[in-house]
Amino acid sequence: MKLPTQLALLGLVQLVLSAGSNDTLLWGPYRPNLYFGLRPRIPQSLMTGLMWFGTHDYQSISRTRHTCDQGDNLDSYSWTEYDTRQGGVQVIRDSANNVKITTEFLKVPGGDHGGSWAARVKGEPIKPDVPSRISTIFYFGLEGLGGLEMETDEDENGIQGEFRLSGSTPELDDFVIHVIDGPDNRAFTDGPHADAFQQRIGKTHFIGQPVAAGGIWQVKDAILNALISRAREIVASYQDPAAGPPDPSYVLQLPDEVYSGSNLYAVQKLFDGAFQFDVLFESGSSKQKLSSTVLDQGIPALVDTYGQHFRSVFPYPADYAKEKEQSMEAFSKAVTSNLVAGVGYFYGTSIVNRKFSYEWDEEEDVTPSNAEEEEGDEVQPGARLTDPKALLTATPSRSFFPRGFYWDEGFHLLHIGQWDNDFSLEILKSWIGLIDEDGWVAREQILGEEARSKVPQEFQTQVPNYANPPTLTMAVTAFITRLKANAVSQGPSDQDLGLGLGMGGDAQLPLTSESFGATGSRYLDSHEEALSFLKSIYKPLKRHYDWFRRTQRGQIKQYARKARSRTEGYRWRGRSELHVLTSGMDDYPRGPPHAGELHLDLISWMAFFTRTMKEIAGYIGEIDDEISFGEIETAILGNIDGVYSTRYLASLAQANSRFALERRE
Repeated sequence: MKLPTQLALLGLVQLVLSAGSNDTLLWGPYRPNLYFGLRPRIPQSLMTGLMWFGTHDYQSISRTRHTCDQGDNLDSYSWTEYDTRQGGVQVIRDSANNVKITTEFLKVPGGDHGGSWAARVKGEPIKPDVPSRISTIFYFGLEGLGGLEMETDEDENGIQGEFRLSGSTPELDDFVIHVIDGPDNRAFTDGPHADAFQQRIGKTHFIGQPVAAGGIWQVKDAILNALISRAREIVASYQDPAAGPPDPSYVLQLPDEVYSGSNLYAVQKLFDGAFQFDVLFESGSSKQKLSSTVLDQGIPALVDTYGQHFRSVFPYPADYAKEKEQSMEAFSKAVTSNLVAGVGYFYGTSIVNRKFSYEWDEEEDVTPSNAEEEEGDEVQPGARLTDPKALLTATPSRSFFPRGFYWDEGFHLLHIGQWDNDFSLEILKSWIGLIDEDGWVAREQILGEEARSKVPQEFQTQVPNYANPPTLTMAVTAFITRLKANAVSQGPSDQDLGLGLGMGGDAQLPLTSESFGATGSRYLDSHEEALSFLKSIYKPLKRHYDWFRRTQRGQIKQYARKARSRTEGYRWRGRSELHVLTSGMDDYPRGPPHAGELHLDLISWMAFFTRTMKEIAGYIGEIDDEISFGEIETAILGNIDGVYSTRYLASLAQANSRFALERRE
């Protein structure tokens, strides 16, 4: 490692180790539905986003990039490195606009309000011999209490040099935002009618305007409307076909206006060829003032350290071919980085219908008790909005499914937990916080209007007797496994050996990947904190387990089935004629819906759920519960062997095959 990188890394290690979990995890790309959008884990606060379009013609603005959309036909957008506590690097390839955009994000802990951060957006032509002319718009929108003001002097022809905002919110306190150009940016100066626009070419353009509460997620339309309105006025003066209109980059500019009460500010830059600009967010309570140098030094250090830490957490298999290691590592880093950087923070209402039920689900289902306002009051039919809730969750797809899915999340957390144990527990705790008093949690978390905008209306409503495979407990037992492994491998601490970081003299802070992982293992290193966490989630998990057994129970004695247990049979509620979305195997062929059917996949999940609850109960000392879960597990396994005989499974497969064939015909 070169000396400058060592020095940069030393400073970052000191910053990271001086910060608690809340600092390093407050900010992130928690708007995964955007190509690049940062926000804190605060329900209503500051949100940022990046937009861009080509200026080689007037049509490209109609294809402005903002939200991840398969219709944009980008070549790719992928995080190559991302660490939950440091930041990361994302590469976006947009051949239609001949630009490769790299977004770099660096967390800078410090102060009392979640720390500072720095972001760099840079671009270069994919094909160097083909023009690459891009307009970027980076915006800042404030929801909730607080204020946002432009500090830079306004100019109707744009700003030369740094753009600066200041703001304050109850949670973030005071902050300052700087937008700074890179040293080699170049504007397009040779287009038609360039002389008429000399005062505006090469400058930063802007708009500040008020946006209604809850409307920041729709700012793309507001920003582009302001830009297009100005463009129409200008183009109206150029109606001579012989002269033609001005170059698009001179016309498609923000109006350089700020309206009273603005809580949205958009900053536009227009480039010809390679470009770079930095966005620096300085927390007022932090002593460190930021400049572009923090990115110059910090991003190479981050990339280098990320590689070291990645190889320590996910080493190559011993028998893996040496010549394939590099490609395997790049692929594995991308998988891990995109999973972790795809974590989003969502806040808003959801739609619930407490009275809906298919006819084959009605005979024994009971309305959850907490749905009753008072004894004797009936639940109103139809879908209703809930109170707003918050959720930190990984997302299955940034473009198609940018929201939380219950049964996906258990699998997500297995991998996230290996990378950053404590971050995985933050996500787990957030999900468990959604379990209601009856023990239900919606299988699909569509929180707020922004999330609903990506979901067809017929799939937006959640029903309180619909389940999903109970994978969250996988994350709990994986945590317990890591706890046990850590207890075995953990020797005397550095402090016990006199090697603590507080030593005097010429002691040197070790520059290792483990230094960066230290803040992600607090619960592994403290048995007391681990036990406290597990006890805090045990009661809602047990309530959730009881809800499963109550609402998904199937009928055994009613159909005179031979079974070792008369109670342990299960049936997915919420299946339709063609789909069983609740099972996770949405279109797996099954026979026509019937109240008397039992589902082998669900009883298998219940065996797993019971076993994991038994392990959790045993670990936290709930001995009576551990014994009870063990008895239920034995009964379930007995019924799997007894009810689902080989002959039964063969006849079931035959019936399902016939039904699938009839459905295709």
